[in-house]
Amino acid sequence: MTIHLDGPGVTIDDVVAVARGAEPVQLTDAAIERMDAARAIVEQLAEGMPKYGISTGFGALATVSIPPERRRALQVALVRSHAAGMGDPVEGEVVRAMMLLRARTLAIGNSGARSLVAQAMIDLLNAGIIPIVPEYGSLGASGDLAPLAHGAMALLGEGDVVHDGVVRPAAEALTAAGLQPIELAEKEGLAVTNGTDAILGMLCLAIDDIDRLVRQADMIAAMTVEGLLATDRPFQADLQALRPQPGQAVSAANLRAMLADSAIVASHAGPDDDRVQDAYSIRCTPAVHGAVRDTLEHCRTVAQNELAAAIDNPMVLPDGRVESCGNFHGAPLGFAADFLAIALSEIGAIAERRMDRMLDRTRSHGLPPFLAEEIGVDSGLMIGHYTAAAMASENKRLAAPASVDSLPTSAMQEDHVSMAWLAVRKLRTVVDNVRRILAVEYVCAARAIELRAPLTPSPACGALVDLLRADVPGVGPDRFLSPELTTAEAILRTDSTTDTLRAVDVTLD
Repeated sequence: MTIHLDGPGVTIDDVVAVARGAEPVQLTDAAIERMDAARAIVEQLAEGMPKYGISTGFGALATVSIPPERRRALQVALVRSHAAGMGDPVEGEVVRAMMLLRARTLAIGNSGARSLVAQAMIDLLNAGIIPIVPEYGSLGASGDLAPLAHGAMALLGEGDVVHDGVVRPAAEALTAAGLQPIELAEKEGLAVTNGTDAILGMLCLAIDDIDRLVRQADMIAAMTVEGLLATDRPFQADLQALRPQPGQAVSAANLRAMLADSAIVASHAGPDDDRVQDAYSIRCTPAVHGAVRDTLEHCRTVAQNELAAAIDNPMVLPDGRVESCGNFHGAPLGFAADFLAIALSEIGAIAERRMDRMLDRTRSHGLPPFLAEEIGVDSGLMIGHYTAAAMASENKRLAAPASVDSLPTSAMQEDHVSMAWLAVRKLRTVVDNVRRILAVEYVCAARAIELRAPLTPSPACGALVDLLRADVPGVGPDRFLSPELTTAEAILRTDSTTDTLRAVDVTLD
């Protein structure tokens, strides 16, 4: 499908489709008309009194008036000087999201850039040209200056890009794609660098990932319930209704759907089981997973609001005014990213506690130590748990908020910055860590379920065991474990778990 970029109306799904699916993008006629109207205002003001970003310097140099013959050179100088990032390149999907979202803001028509600038960004996306953007350089105000400047360098035919999987000079890649560099005019250096687009893009991608992870966390927790001979009674709808937290209700409903018709659960549901209640890591799963869901919904709203926003400085208004503002400040996104990192880390934390119970013979209700085949000779999944514990511990550190920090820059003109870039970068690490932790729990729970034979799991849990067993073998002598955990992680990167459940008529929210 083609994403028709009108400015307003871009969704999180659109960002994911372009960033990860390389869907083509096309500007709408309405967007071009709005950009042309705003550009006419800028060109008229360029002949009058000094206006920030049009006829003056930037940041602490805003009081320096620039003569007309040097204003275009100013825009190019801005991009080159701001392309000052360092470190490893960020992921290609992040750059693609950033370019789409910068074109989105220009298309709204409050930046004063010519439509050809937005079209040049879209041309890069459609040609598969990905500017190389170093990881460090953004403070989250004035937005993502350095990352966006590195992206803008490619518009000028400067810097390096990735094209057809190869790093090459931008000018060479443009020529190969039949494209020409553009020349920036007044205000356009600011317009291509002054926004929260990379932060927002990463937040949208994280929301897409976490949507999948919260569902998978419920799936795998249900498998652990079976593996530990735990009960499903705390997940009953009437009990959950006593605490009307919306996310908790969804998680509990998912667990009920996963455990329906489980012979394992039914086997110990009678009076012969002398256990009074399960540990918190089992019984409180809906409360923890549900709280993450509620946090995700709040952060989704923040992202959707930002997707509807014009992010630039100064802003060109329809009545002809050009006004400075602070729309580029990343605080809303930084807070959301930090909140999500805190919440998501708890999915990893409670998963680590569940798998620890499965591996400890004193708490696993009859499972062999570490789910090993030959006790004493084999270590089973012991060190897989170590790996998960290491990542759960790292997540505790990463959950410390970045957005409460600030360092003044630009000669104290930019004296409070959001650090939202750092917040969302560490959120991406938490996402990866939690996926890996769940992958280890998945491997443990599948093995535990099989060790309960001849008791059979629910159709849903059994289907997930079969999905894993297509590529990861079950109980047996110790073997090279890392590739098996990596394979489980790869399964969780896709929607194959959801598709597998749908095949047995189980659908989770």
